[in-house]
Amino acid sequence: MRDPFLIIKTTRVTEKSTGLSEKHNQYVFKVAVDATKQEIKHAVKTLFKKTPLRVNTLQVGGKLKRERTAQAGKRSDWKKAIVTLKEGDKIELV
Repeated sequence: MRDPFLIIKTTRVTEKSTGLSEKHNQYVFKVAVDATKQEIKHAVKTLFKKTPLRVNTLQVGGKLKRERTAQAGKRSDWKKAIVTLKEGDKIELV
């Protein structure tokens, strides 16, 4: 297994992710594009010392951005992971 710090990049703190954590005990992370569900599960278990029940992943396409010139740019694609924790477990996001 790879280093957990290379797999989980950041947490995504938005209104939707806050609602998921409050209602369904789910947390949203930005992860490495080539990370598998098993690697993400192991990284959460290692970094946060919590037991994940389920990991759902999805690919997020980068947005097209217009520059001042005629050339258009594009933000990079990234991968999102939604991790469901065992009942009673919580991750403190500061």
